[in-house]
Amino acid sequence: MPKEAQKKRCSWAKVTSPEYLEYHDLEWGRPVRGDDRKLFEMLVLEGAQAGLSWECVLKKRPAFRQAFHNFDPTKVARMTDRSLEARLQNPRIIRNRLKVFSARKNAIAFLAIQQEFGSFSKYLWDHVSDKPITNKWRKMADVPTKTPLSDTISKDLKKRGMSFVGSTIMYAFLQAVGVVNDHIVDCFCYKQAKEK
Repeated sequence: MPKEAQKKRCSWAKVTSPEYLEYHDLEWGRPVRGDDRKLFEMLVLEGAQAGLSWECVLKKRPAFRQAFHNFDPTKVARMTDRSLEARLQNPRIIRNRLKVFSARKNAIAFLAIQQEFGSFSKYLWDHVSDKPITNKWRKMADVPTKTPLSDTISKDLKKRGMSFVGSTIMYAFLQAVGVVNDHIVDCFCYKQAKEK
């Protein structure tokens, strides 16, 4: 058995999928601070994932980056209806009209948050006093799909004009960008994510 396959991981990280392994091992649960472009990328991708598998989104991520200006929120906020309609013809991305148009809507709200707080990163990390929440789950079945924190952030982002930011989507986002460390305790990434 290859060395990578022998490592203890969270049960959702499929050893048969290189994208999943790389995402789990190098990204998921690692705190993203000061990188608003990356935070915007994850916000859009988590919204695009609604109702679909994360594996599908990971496979389409390079095309999403190309279609949405490498997730530069300023450029996405300036996209015209015509430009967004053209994205709906691109089979390499998730072509749900509401999701595609929400990228622009969310970019506009994202920029307003940056203006108000200095950065989206500051806005986000202020919710946890700049300290990641490190849970101690023994199995993935114990991990919640939403929490009071995701409820609060979801409600605030909706009030600010965002869509596809429901509490469950926001909890997945918080996990992805390391605001919450939900690696199971015996996953080799648990301690690594905790130390970041």
